[in-house]
Amino acid sequence: MNKPETELSFLANYDIHEFDIPLTSVDMTIFTIEDDALKILLVKRAQFPAKGEWALPGGFINVKTDGTLNDTVSRKLKEKTGVEISHLEQVATYGSASRDPRGWSVTIAYMALISNKNITLTSDESSEEVVWLPIEEIQNNYQLAFDHNAILADSYQRLKSKVHYTSLPINLLPKIFTLSELQKTFELILGYPIEKKSFRRRLLAADIIAETGDMRVGSNRPAKLYCAKASSNEHLFQRSIEGPRE
Repeated sequence: MNKPETELSFLANYDIHEFDIPLTSVDMTIFTIEDDALKILLVKRAQFPAKGEWALPGGFINVKTDGTLNDTVSRKLKEKTGVEISHLEQVATYGSASRDPRGWSVTIAYMALISNKNITLTSDESSEEVVWLPIEEIQNNYQLAFDHNAILADSYQRLKSKVHYTSLPINLLPKIFTLSELQKTFELILGYPIEKKSFRRRLLAADIIAETGDMRVGSNRPAKLYCAKASSNEHLFQRSIEGPRE
């Protein structure tokens, strides 16, 4: 007489390949601020398919080492930039039989925000080059591999939308910054100037930044230096960030 099947016995005999498994990867739109421009990290692919084409960084999940999708993203980001993630969030999932010529594929797209300080870009066997490029240049002049133009567009729209009511741009700055640098970062993403007094009142009232006690001295008037508090990662403002007053 056969013993009744239990969940343990079922799992012990289960063949994961009984059903077709799509290719599964992560792709990242990594934002930073460099030379007063919002830039995106691109890689030139060194392998087929799309060899020699520019693409967003990413890669396949390593089922032996990656316990979660965030582990995969963190690993790939560290491989390309040598730094930890300041801000990471999932944007969308893309899947079809046609997005990758190797077969039915699914990719989970992420948006990452990092400071450009202490970054060492690294290429490997999968990439010929790794570069930062202004987002406007990419949108106007680059046809990216696979469906990466769509992923980039969706990620950029997500960032622009959230900048209206959150403190996300702080994640693009180094640990120490001035209020002018913070405002400039917001403006670079939004694409228009912000009313200065209202912006500064809002940031200080939110209690998400703190004075360091030091000043930055240069050709202009000395400026107070600030650092982000732990609560600053994605603070929600009660009202949207304002543009210039008429």
